[in-house]
Amino acid sequence: MRLVQVMIPVGKRDAVLSVLDSRAIDYVLSDETSGREYTAVVSFPLPTSAVEPILDQLREEAGIDRDAYTVVLEAETVVSQKYEQLEKEWEDGEEGERIARDELVARASDLAPDWVPFLIMTFLSALVATAGLLLDSAAVVVGSMVIAPLIGPAMATSVGSVVDDRELFVRGVKLQAAGALLAIAGAAVFASALRYSNIVPLGPMEVLAIDEVRERLSPGVPSLVVALAAGVAGALSLSSGVSAALVGVMIAAALVPPTAVIGIGIAWGEPTAVFGSAVLVAVNFLSINFAALAVFFYKGYRPEQWFKTEDARRETIKRIGTLGVVILLLSSFLGGVTYASYERAVFADDARDTVEELVDAEPSLSLISFDVEYGAAFPFRSAERVVVTIGHPPGTDPPSLVGRIYERVGALDYGPFGLSSGGDLQVAVHYTAVERKPADKPDG
Repeated sequence: MRLVQVMIPVGKRDAVLSVLDSRAIDYVLSDETSGREYTAVVSFPLPTSAVEPILDQLREEAGIDRDAYTVVLEAETVVSQKYEQLEKEWEDGEEGERIARDELVARASDLAPDWVPFLIMTFLSALVATAGLLLDSAAVVVGSMVIAPLIGPAMATSVGSVVDDRELFVRGVKLQAAGALLAIAGAAVFASALRYSNIVPLGPMEVLAIDEVRERLSPGVPSLVVALAAGVAGALSLSSGVSAALVGVMIAAALVPPTAVIGIGIAWGEPTAVFGSAVLVAVNFLSINFAALAVFFYKGYRPEQWFKTEDARRETIKRIGTLGVVILLLSSFLGGVTYASYERAVFADDARDTVEELVDAEPSLSLISFDVEYGAAFPFRSAERVVVTIGHPPGTDPPSLVGRIYERVGALDYGPFGLSSGGDLQVAVHYTAVERKPADKPDG
């Protein structure tokens, strides 16, 4: 609920009170004694979803323009029978529980910080994310998400679009672009300092093999779902007037770590290896904006001036359509990565089943371990080598299975991505003596 305070200009008192009376709204009228062009201040409580329609009616019927002061405050409790009745009338409205347009714009503007603190916080979050990735510490990576101020620019861009506030829209776009470039540059410089000072004495393949880094090298379709959900959650939290802090962490989770991975790849001279992360960052930025823009448009936010409504509607639909097409094109890459991951899993399962079948055919042998080694060409990693460890009784010469494993596993379907570099699959079989426990004798 909200407490609305409106300063009534000279000659508008009766018109304002008439609107409030027609809506059965309780109000308190205070005379304005400062001697300025206002005669009174009227205060009245409203359900959150009623603020925008009532203010629009006051502007249209009572002539309250934007030059008059209007203050909207969040109220904790209103004890009034008449307010309860008013609340029931608005609780099932078509617009649902959403804050007024003016309040939405104000909140979006507040979330989009000034340049200096935004750039400093973005730079720091990139440094923390880079350190967390190289330390393989999920806790540190999460810490980088907490301090990243990325929800504001995305929401400002979407709000500015639907309400035709060009200044807010441009500001949001500039903040997002500058933040992304600064985060990549900051991560690259910091990672380079760690590498060449020998604080992180790892080679390129060793760095890319770190779990926290590897997770962002081969993004799949689920990553797209995370970004879309973050955009929807951000728009809903903003339009409903609840805190967006936790949602901001979710948005940062979709953007900060993969951005830091790009910087790490640049520092270690492997930019092609982080191509998947670059696509992921682009998809996530676009998806968050796409989802937020669609939610605000669906919630019914439009420009204040009616003659701008149609132009803003067309422009918003055009932007939603453009973002949707670009996301679909980039998502084909994510779909390919997801399918390649599925192929790897299927091949590994089929290869293991084949090896187990061959080993089981020899009663004296047992399968100790099985592993498939993949190439380092992210994000489409394909099988290069199958490593099998087989146990045999001590003091015996085990039958050789290398040829049969190579023939049977090599005949399996690798999928359209094939083997790494188009080469043959390598098979390594290790034998080790294993002392078997004697079987228990049955009783009797």
